[in-house]
Amino acid sequence: MAKPDPAVDWPTQFLFLGCGNMAGAMLARWLDCGLPAERVTVVRPSGRPVADGATVLTALEDPVPEGTMVVLGFKPQQLGGIAEAAAPLLGSGATLLSILAGVPMARLREAFPQAGGIVRCMPNLPVRIGKGVSTLYADGDAAARAQANALCAALGLVEWLEDEALFDAATALAGCGPAFVYRFIDALAAAGRELGLDASAAARMALATVEGAAISAAASDAGPAAMADSVASKGGMTRQGLDVLDRDDGLESLLVETLRAARDRGAELAALSGK
Repeated sequence: MAKPDPAVDWPTQFLFLGCGNMAGAMLARWLDCGLPAERVTVVRPSGRPVADGATVLTALEDPVPEGTMVVLGFKPQQLGGIAEAAAPLLGSGATLLSILAGVPMARLREAFPQAGGIVRCMPNLPVRIGKGVSTLYADGDAAARAQANALCAALGLVEWLEDEALFDAATALAGCGPAFVYRFIDALAAAGRELGLDASAAARMALATVEGAAISAAASDAGPAAMADSVASKGGMTRQGLDVLDRDDGLESLLVETLRAARDRGAELAALSGK
């Protein structure tokens, strides 16, 4: 786990509208980095606790105090109903950080017309250990941008987009990407089993191989393509394997198809959020 940064200038109050896997991972990391739990309120129908000292409500009933960072962490399809209940309680002093996949800024503004700054954010699950990627987009509020940037820097890499039209593509790559990597690890282990390796040994080897390769790639000045070529001797075993992955119908083609499918789902989610 990456070392927590104790220097974050935390908002006066955090309000989580929904706290599923992704929002929960963000909250857990921020708590590790020193966010006082007493500043956190979570609204979730289940009423399940999130951390000692944090307040959990089953419904939002009181006006949201000025200076509150409101994290939209529910399912995109729930936007209409939740906004109808919560929007009247949000004033211009509240900043919204939306992690709703596929919901564009215009729809967020429509749903929460009285809110102050709004930032779209798509994190991925490694934010829990400070090694995530947060893709951000905002439409001009400098204070909201600065606050979101500082908060997400504690989660890992921060990438800002200036063109909102690219948000679904970035989400497909970084937001969905960990799941695709997990699947690759599993497939690598399955291939080892197919060649006769013990299943548990193949799983351990695949996981450690991907972990080590990723750490090496992150620490190197060379790009991943150059690193692959540097360990692939002409006529050797690695080169023979790379020749399969590098075919026109190989790994890159498969991943383009994979990301395109995920990106296009973003447009479908945007349509659902408008209903």
